[in-house]
Amino acid sequence: MNEARSQILGSIRRALKRGPLPPEKAAAIEARLRDPKPNLIPARAGGEAKAVIELFSTMAEGAAATLTRVKSAREVPGAVAEYLASQNLPAAFVMAPDPELDAIPWSERPTLSIRRGKTEGADQVSVTGAFAAIAETGTLMMTSGPDHPSTLNFLPETHVVVLPASKVVGPYEEAWTRLRAKHGGSLPRTVNFVTGPSRSGDIEQRLLMGAHGPRRLHVVLIEG
Repeated sequence: MNEARSQILGSIRRALKRGPLPPEKAAAIEARLRDPKPNLIPARAGGEAKAVIELFSTMAEGAAATLTRVKSAREVPGAVAEYLASQNLPAAFVMAPDPELDAIPWSERPTLSIRRGKTEGADQVSVTGAFAAIAETGTLMMTSGPDHPSTLNFLPETHVVVLPASKVVGPYEEAWTRLRAKHGGSLPRTVNFVTGPSRSGDIEQRLLMGAHGPRRLHVVLIEG
């Protein structure tokens, strides 16, 4: 257990008038943290890869996201351009400085204007990847880092996510397993879960899109 965490938990135990954990209980907790066991998993989140991808598509669209399927990364620029045109949006966006996105042949669609980096709020459209997509609820798992500034998830009114089918998993537990496998004990500073565009029904119980984030969420799913 690292020193900072030990201090925090120690302060909580003292406030609760509890002493240090016995060695056997401390060892059991450490073992559980090293090898977490999955909880109950809905039956719908299982199945073969094709079924999981279909479930993600259905659940995402049920949460008011839109989705375009393409066969390869080469088709992504055209799919993004067509989506922007269909929404009467300018052919311009800020893109996460992600090597996976850089590998897409954007130059084949020269009408697109692309700026790489974070946004301060003036950009209408952002394009990012996602660490994983969770079929169980149609949710995107976004991790922060140099290649994915978190501002891109929330500030632009339109968020486009380029998603290889290989990143679609069934349950939440599988997404966390992949995250731990990649990062080990140094998890990203922020992990955001995004299910559909932002909405709120707090004002007069009327559904308002884009209340706390993007009013449009569009997924370009690369099936190849």
